[in-house]
Amino acid sequence: MPVIKRLPARLANQIAAGEVVERPASVVKELLENSLDAGAERVDIDIEAAGTKLIRIRDDGFGISAEDLPLALDRHATSKIESLDDLEQVGSFGFRGEALASIGSVSHLIVTSRTGEAGSEAQSASCSGRDMQVTLKPAAHPQGTTVEVRDLFFNTPARRKFLRTERTEFNHLDDVVKRLALARFDVSFGLRHNGRQLQDLRRCDDEADRLRRVALLCGSGFVENAVAIDRDAGELRLHGWVAQPSFSRSQADLQHFYVNGRYIRDKLVAHAVRQAFSDVLYQGRHPAFVLYLELDPAEVDVNVHPTKHEVRFRDGRSVHGFIYSTLHKALADIRPSDTSVPTQASTSPVSASAGRLDLLTGELVRQREMGLAEPAAANTTVFSEHASRGDFQSARGGATGFNAATAASYQQLYASPGGHNGVAEDDTAEVPPLGYALAQLHGVYILAQNREGLVLVDMHAAHERITYERLKQARDEQGIRSQPLLVPQSVSVSNREAILVEEHATLFQNLGLRVDVAGEESLIIREIPVSLQGANVEELLRDVLAELLEYGTSERIARHEDELLSTMACHGSVRANRRLTVPEMNALLRDMEVTERSGQCNHGRPTWTALSVQELDRLFLRGR
Repeated sequence: MPVIKRLPARLANQIAAGEVVERPASVVKELLENSLDAGAERVDIDIEAAGTKLIRIRDDGFGISAEDLPLALDRHATSKIESLDDLEQVGSFGFRGEALASIGSVSHLIVTSRTGEAGSEAQSASCSGRDMQVTLKPAAHPQGTTVEVRDLFFNTPARRKFLRTERTEFNHLDDVVKRLALARFDVSFGLRHNGRQLQDLRRCDDEADRLRRVALLCGSGFVENAVAIDRDAGELRLHGWVAQPSFSRSQADLQHFYVNGRYIRDKLVAHAVRQAFSDVLYQGRHPAFVLYLELDPAEVDVNVHPTKHEVRFRDGRSVHGFIYSTLHKALADIRPSDTSVPTQASTSPVSASAGRLDLLTGELVRQREMGLAEPAAANTTVFSEHASRGDFQSARGGATGFNAATAASYQQLYASPGGHNGVAEDDTAEVPPLGYALAQLHGVYILAQNREGLVLVDMHAAHERITYERLKQARDEQGIRSQPLLVPQSVSVSNREAILVEEHATLFQNLGLRVDVAGEESLIIREIPVSLQGANVEELLRDVLAELLEYGTSERIARHEDELLSTMACHGSVRANRRLTVPEMNALLRDMEVTERSGQCNHGRPTWTALSVQELDRLFLRGR
């Protein structure tokens, strides 16, 4: 057997560097986090050759004293924790004390710093990957710290060979800067690459400044389509912005989630977000969001991964439920709104008071209330009672024309100053967000006019969502009913899964499943939900157990029921080429305005779109 030997310090540092320093972006992340932990109010990043030639980061933080500077370059030396108790409630970005040592082992590293203490002098410490000996000398420097990393991976050519093109490596680096800039609105950030200034983000003093930074980093389209969220449940708080489902992405490239200011990628969080968007997002699309979760640092373990991108929650089930319910409520509260102002959720407990940023003037535009009253019986009876059964009446003279008969019935049901032309002529008349129907196009689309311009509605998609939400509401009010199996079904499971059934007996009962433990590795299914009669019961149970093992909770039964209700809603909704009267079309518009998630059908397709008069003018080159 080979003799056991202690690894040389340089080799140990290079092994650690393999975990910490994957590419230039990893170096920038570690150094920026150190600057933020040092209380910096401004950080400037200077990059050459995507960081392979030079990474220079300068901050105006507390600085490092001359006595501590050599130790800062040593492994496992840190000022951020002292005991196990500190490790269990970490409030800083970094804490392991290995970043500078790991970086120095694969580069030429120079750290220059000065504290703000009276009489303190700046000192510069340098080391190289060759021998890791720290050289200390006096230097000129204001309060704060500058870290220079030159010739990254100069002594590990194999690592350098795995780097991508300069453009790709810089994109990774730029993403790191953006994520931290979204985490710390109170800090100014500057970024230069090859002598060119790319970012100059000034600190944000109010909500308008924060929205302006979000627009710069995530795009103006995100801000214009964002729903502002702020829910505080005492021990947990979730705030930030989530884009409406209509602003979905083909890739998961605009998803920023922070736990106590730390950017993370976590399976539990991703699962909760995905569930919240489950029936409003088109297949293959991804939601966009910038969200911040705040909780007691003692309730989350950030020390589970070298890069600290993953975390572990002490009560993952509560965190999952809180994130899901908050986003689910926010998405449900989105209604068709005045097309001049982006839609926002605004009902308790989800607050959306922030409004949106006018990107031309920089002013914060407050969300206006829709001012909708409860729909009158006459408004909804025509559509809700008849349309839900599919027995629509054909309009006299054809539903595709706005003739005298339909105009008369329209005015009787929706009387407003100026009749059906009141939309355009009377500025004092209150006009619903989706306006009033004018005609039906090709038996598929409803053409309506509101105060801002033109509204087009896919009548089948819209009615499908309305029917679906009513079916879900009826299900929720009545609860999940179960029925016994004629022949109880035995299922072989692991011992851990059998224990789960005992631990979550109440949960299974609420799901309409009666499952008894027959042995250490055996279960018996005795009752199932009535709505899932004919489903693969064993597969359903195994899916529920798998989710309980991974996330501590399961929505599998509800999702199966939702899929069934969605199918029922699809078959029970108005079909294409069904002629509707103008009152029926208007009743559909009013129902959309008070129905949750009415902007998308059950499959995630949009139900309506709008064009303002200004957009129509541009389309026809008017005013040029």
